[in-house]
Amino acid sequence: MTAQQMSDAELAGQPAAYWTGVAYEALIAFTRARQLEKGYTQPQFWLLRNLSANDISPDGEGMTLPELRKAMSLYIRPEDDLAAESAVLVERGWLRRDDKDRLWITEEGEQARTDLARNAPSIRAALHEGIDDADYITALKVLQRLIRNAGGTMP
Repeated sequence: MTAQQMSDAELAGQPAAYWTGVAYEALIAFTRARQLEKGYTQPQFWLLRNLSANDISPDGEGMTLPELRKAMSLYIRPEDDLAAESAVLVERGWLRRDDKDRLWITEEGEQARTDLARNAPSIRAALHEGIDDADYITALKVLQRLIRNAGGTMP
């Protein structure tokens, strides 16, 4: 029996951890596939964001790969190879490396970050198709409550 065939009572007994894991993998795969179609990877976008003073970087200063791994620790995946991903961005001229092995975003990289960020609304729209904002908000509130009930901390 599939989840679509389950009654509400049966769904209520399903383990949240299983379904959040299934959702996580599906959402990441979908997002990464759409980004790859546009010619970049999610880790490449994260590198640009974490090095941009106009985005996540608190000061726009360059960072080493270990510093970037630490900054991305809440969302980077084990298979993400920041050394390889950053090498692609250096080759494209979107990042540069200094003599202390820190990576810095270039003007071209800042423009690319801005351009790539424009893909997010269409990815979100595809994922949210058929889900109204009220239901989405309720789902997130339920997930946050599950996290608190499990003793987790909110980011």
